[in-house]
Amino acid sequence: MNRLLALLPTALVALVFGFLGAWLFALSGLGGAATRDWLLAHPEILPDMVEAYQANEAGARLADVSDEVHRPFPGAVLGNPEGSVTLVEFTDYGCTFCRQSVADVKALVAANPDLRVVMREWPIFEGSDAAARMALAAARQGRYTAFHDAMFAHGPPSEATIRIAAEAAGLDMEAARAFAGSQAAAFEIQKNRELARQLGFDGTPSWVAGTRVFAGAIGRERLAEAVEAARKGA
Repeated sequence: MNRLLALLPTALVALVFGFLGAWLFALSGLGGAATRDWLLAHPEILPDMVEAYQANEAGARLADVSDEVHRPFPGAVLGNPEGSVTLVEFTDYGCTFCRQSVADVKALVAANPDLRVVMREWPIFEGSDAAARMALAAARQGRYTAFHDAMFAHGPPSEATIRIAAEAAGLDMEAARAFAGSQAAAFEIQKNRELARQLGFDGTPSWVAGTRVFAGAIGRERLAEAVEAARKGA
């Protein structure tokens, strides 16, 4: 239990325990002694409580920026650009977990012809900013998917791997470099950073599906469940 608490943000633990304490106090006065005893005997439910609290908070934050989050940078979309179901991914080409998620997203796209995956470039790792800018340049040229796949296939971002991925994607290199260095590219990346901050994300990959907000390389099954929930309006 102590090890678990050490992994949780102090303020969040305090908030959860404050809520739990108030709940237990209320139950003790309402004939809820059995429930109170059960809760005290099962502290392992704390992670579930924290996860539920975080999900509720993230959902509330999403309501304020949902339209902006779901509106893609022109061309920065995987799957069906006109799809009726949207999954949003905040990604970084230097992120190992993002690389691990590539196959999962490809499988989702293949299994869901109505799925639009809005990609938000959010460079966190060293060297990723240049790759993110080139990805936006690729989107402008209608070559986002090709660059995205090539960039992750050729390893962590570097001058060499970015050039290899851009050439593999068939980019007009002069135009791509010009846009990658533009204020428009810088503005988009800054906007994504701000959206990530507003949603409470602290790393990549991070996701939005319908009203759900979650983070990490959560695997194909959970992503598929989130997409299905979004299809149903949840």
